Amino acid sequence: MDINFYVNVALKLIVGLLFITLLINVTGKGNLAPTSPMDQLQNYVLGGIIGGVIYSNSISMAQYVVILLIWAALILLTRYAKTHIHIVGKYIDGEPVTIIKNGELLVRNCLKVNLTAKEVDFKLRTKGINDIRDVKRCIVEQNGGLTVISKEDQDVRYPVILDGRADPDVLDMMGKDEEWLMKSLNDKGIRKVSDVYMARYQNGKLYAVTYRDK
Repeated sequence: MDINFYVNVALKLIVGLLFITLLINVTGKGNLAPTSPMDQLQNYVLGGIIGGVIYSNSISMAQYVVILLIWAALILLTRYAKTHIHIVGKYIDGEPVTIIKNGELLVRNCLKVNLTAKEVDFKLRTKGINDIRDVKRCIVEQNGGLTVISKEDQDVRYPVILDGRADPDVLDMMGKDEEWLMKSLNDKGIRKVSDVYMARYQNGKLYAVTYRDK
């Protein structure tokens, strides 16, 4: 029995475990419950790196650590870019897509997110929706999940601004416009949409949290 082999594997496992723990603490808990394709991909690649390297004697511990650091740098760079550069975030994670609006099925948007009619029907049935005409808005989220707002829903929370960017689709769903949004923000002493970390509209009121509030 080659003791050195098992010692080497054990050390690589320990380094991998410590690295994963550190990365989760640095990047947040998003990797534990992925909300976007990129989060899921990071988990797959990291698992592949650790699983593929620990049994290979041709890759030294130093090389292993360097590979992990390179991957960590890519993850951190990607997270920073998609958080602070809108076009990068849109390209990497995509954006929510509305497939039903005021009881009307938007076929073009269904095809855009590669949903067949059978899949749309199945997803709606799992949400308890039997008649599309009862749906005010149905949105395919970035992780592929479905959010359904029925016409009967009264206490609905609308995410108007996320990460310093207003969502015109949400404003349209609310029957509001950008002029209303700016006036509401100005009434709260907020001058720019880009200053807002998150703003939601609920119970007839706009609730906003700015980056200054951190």
